Amino acid sequence: MTTRVYTHTVFGQHETPEGHAEQAGRYAVVEKTLQHPEFSDLDIVRAPLVKEASLTLAHDAAHVDFIRGAAPSEGLVGLDPDTYMGPHSWDAALRGAGGALAAVDAVATGEASNAFVASRPPGHHTVKGQPMGFCLFNNAALAALHGRAVHGLERVAVLDFDVHHGNGTQDILETDENAFFASSHEWPQYPGTGATEDRGAYGQCHNVTLATGDGSLAFRRAWGDQLLPALEAFGPNLIVISAGFDAHRADPLGGLLLDEADYAWVTGEILALAQDACKGRVVSVLEGGYDLAALGASVAAHVGALQGR
Repeated sequence: MTTRVYTHTVFGQHETPEGHAEQAGRYAVVEKTLQHPEFSDLDIVRAPLVKEASLTLAHDAAHVDFIRGAAPSEGLVGLDPDTYMGPHSWDAALRGAGGALAAVDAVATGEASNAFVASRPPGHHTVKGQPMGFCLFNNAALAALHGRAVHGLERVAVLDFDVHHGNGTQDILETDENAFFASSHEWPQYPGTGATEDRGAYGQCHNVTLATGDGSLAFRRAWGDQLLPALEAFGPNLIVISAGFDAHRADPLGGLLLDEADYAWVTGEILALAQDACKGRVVSVLEGGYDLAALGASVAAHVGALQGR
């Protein structure tokens, strides 16, 4: 099993204000984690720039123009109270999306068994026409729709275990009969979307709300008893994971009390289903995770599971 990882130094250069949760140290700890000897057999490559035309698979052209135009040559620009751009942010966003699309290319053509995109900024809060929640482009939705547009993988799925609901991903996919979306998330939490009854236009969106203080058992039941059986019934040709690790018990932005063993478990369950459903085609993109030690441990568990360990 060959797991490919997409990285780039610019992911560590995307600027946010001092003290911001979505900080450059996040990329540094992920990069250091994946340099450990146990990951020596990873296929680590540089994330390419996305072609801007590909961004309109998921976003309005006006959104792409807005993000391009907002990028400063110096200093910081706030797009909303949470979301910022600096001089390196445009390049980081283009390479985050580019890495996600290249990862799909790799698993669709058999160059890799699966892939992980170690990018920042994250993406799952970005709706069709608006950045929000630290996010500029929705890498997970772009990856899924690229799989269909370029590789003919008609039935695509995005699975999101970040502590926050992937409202942007659901916004992009909810009217698409052949796009499945599943999310477990803390409730109530930012951004306030993802109610259980919110099922999308064709009943293909599945949200499980978890209460603050819920831990491993509730999380594993959500995926094992509800979300993964729904995915299996859908019959995906490609699975994209929005891999947020801020449901970890140490994370300052969440309260779901998970640990790295839970991320290893859910990743293994997804891979087992993917082997039967879609020849193992799984692409994972980094979302949240804001305690640096917990993020490193969680990424290690997740990528180790992608490798079959």
